[in-house]
Amino acid sequence: MVRETKRRDFLAGVGTVGIVTAAGCIGSPDSGGGGGGGDSSNGSTNGGNGSGGGGSGGSGGGSGDGPGLLVVIGYPESGIQLFRDYYSRSTTDEEILIPDGLRDGALPNQVGNDMNNVTGTAPASGGPNQQAFTQLFQQQYDSAPSVFTSQSYDSVATLILANVAAGENSGSAIRAQMRNVGNFVEGVRMVADGQDINYQGASSTVNFDENGDPASAAYAIWEFARQQNDTETVETQTFESDSPDGTGPSADSIPGSSMDRDVLVGILLPETGDLASVGGPMIQAAQIPPMQVNDSDLGLSVDAQVQDTQTQPEVGISGAEALVNAGVPAVCGTASSGVNVPVSQEVFIPNEIVGCSPSSTALNVSTLEDDDFIFRTAPSDFLQGRVMAQIGSDRLGTNGASTLYVNNEYGQQLSDRFAEVYRNEFNGEVNQTVAFNIGESSYTSVLEEALST
Repeated sequence: MVRETKRRDFLAGVGTVGIVTAAGCIGSPDSGGGGGGGDSSNGSTNGGNGSGGGGSGGSGGGSGDGPGLLVVIGYPESGIQLFRDYYSRSTTDEEILIPDGLRDGALPNQVGNDMNNVTGTAPASGGPNQQAFTQLFQQQYDSAPSVFTSQSYDSVATLILANVAAGENSGSAIRAQMRNVGNFVEGVRMVADGQDINYQGASSTVNFDENGDPASAAYAIWEFARQQNDTETVETQTFESDSPDGTGPSADSIPGSSMDRDVLVGILLPETGDLASVGGPMIQAAQIPPMQVNDSDLGLSVDAQVQDTQTQPEVGISGAEALVNAGVPAVCGTASSGVNVPVSQEVFIPNEIVGCSPSSTALNVSTLEDDDFIFRTAPSDFLQGRVMAQIGSDRLGTNGASTLYVNNEYGQQLSDRFAEVYRNEFNGEVNQTVAFNIGESSYTSVLEEALST
């Protein structure tokens, strides 16, 4: 059932600038422990347990015969057994690098090892208004923001601004305004008057490139803190996309809005299912911009309607269809690429609905034939693969690596992108690229293959 976001009075009196500038995090409010975020793509590609990767030899950073660096791409449910099997080996000299999909502060205690040789990367909150967003989230929910919450806030804030700029609940009209408001924000009142604005977001400056992806993004470099059952951000860095920014189509003018209309926006994220622990805070963050507008003196009313994907493509499609039937022209969602791609192809694009995912990171989202209806505030794994290669080479000081990745689009594409950049930009050797399946009772064989030279 479609349900409305309830109005709150906690932001009563927030002024025009507060509505649009209370939107950012730099540093690590998104760096909390529990619940590995990541891009939980469903579906499987390149079946089987492994494919040999290019090169041989090329160790660096370790004292054994294996690669100096092991990149592991997966999720906590399989990561527990995989890392138990890894640490049961007699030699564990490698540096290990993992993305946000394995960011779960409980993992070391579940594995039974401090995991001190593991370094992680994850999209962080790098927007100019970090502190304001953090305060808003904590004030409303009495907890700290977590992974992808700032991206969720930015997704809904941008969709609302584009709707107000367009002056109508029309997907094609909102699409034309996405890059206008993504690059400029001063306030909803200003865009309603047809003025240019400069939106400085929670997760980034929210400049969309020609693929609808963020043109830059902050990444947290993090480690496990076993005693705290948490993770700890040790550094946050900003990285620029390889793609030119701002080259996609956008409207030449901003029609603006009257102040006595309803703005419709959808939130299509996992309330239940595999990513519920991550999706819950994301939904909470996505509900803040409508609350801010509704509790202001602008006179605009935002009707935010929520549907659950359960991180299942068929459920996501059903939820998206319900939002379309309710007249929603733009949607924050979905969370995972395994849901986002079919929802975009089967519902959003044919119905001219703007989709803006806060956490779908797979590379194939960038290459969708989407007629410019699909955006995301989460950075593509095209960028994360380069970030991981740079950290593996420069920070961890390795020149030889192998990848061990979950057997789906997310794992395959991130592994391929890391290997490409590690070889071509950092002159590293990639020994093996090995796929593994979720739910195996033992990962000893794939570990042995990945660590061979």
